[in-house]
Amino acid sequence: MPSGTHQGARTGVHVLRQVLQDTRPSGDLRQPKRASRILVAWSRDGTDTGLGPGIDATITGAFDLRAGGGRPTAVSALAAETPPRHQRRGLAKIMLQAMAGLARDTRLAHLIAPVRPTLKERCPITPIERYARWTRPDGTPFDPGVRVHTKLGARIGPAIPRSLHITGTVGNWESWTGMLFPETGDYTFPAGLSPVRIDLDNDVGEYWEPNVWIIHQVSGRTAR
Repeated sequence: MPSGTHQGARTGVHVLRQVLQDTRPSGDLRQPKRASRILVAWSRDGTDTGLGPGIDATITGAFDLRAGGGRPTAVSALAAETPPRHQRRGLAKIMLQAMAGLARDTRLAHLIAPVRPTLKERCPITPIERYARWTRPDGTPFDPGVRVHTKLGARIGPAIPRSLHITGTVGNWESWTGMLFPETGDYTFPAGLSPVRIDLDNDVGEYWEPNVWIIHQVSGRTAR
């Protein structure tokens, strides 16, 4: 089994490829919804203490917890993907309810999620800390992906500016994005939530995906 760090990198590249693929007509639309989750150790009092800095740290911590024989205290969602063809059908709500049910079945009190805000790609240079606080005139969260969670009773936790770290060669990034990078610098790209930093001299592109922690209290009690 790969280490948490390696698994996090693999997950990050998968998420990026899937998001980019789903913006193109050739995207695989056979599966309407896919999701992954993991058992983690989190604070028992339901506060933000111990949530960690995002997906990479969550995956690493889960592998460390398992290796050390620790006891999980929450279920963390990692990714949930809906191709455009199947969006606006209420599948996200169904998937969240299913994951909450898994937490209840495991006698854990919380489902936590480092959420990828749906519309953040339209404003990639806006810091996630600001974006996460945006609201609509009725006071509900601006982002529809975040609203799916809050409509189910979840609360918005801390913003995560560096949740998922993805690196690759310049050639990798040109292949993933369908773009050319003529000089070193920061570039926005389709479906990116923040710019990618391209370094031609070292042949590397580095991207940090921002997320927002969302916390669901589910029925049942925390495992002891």
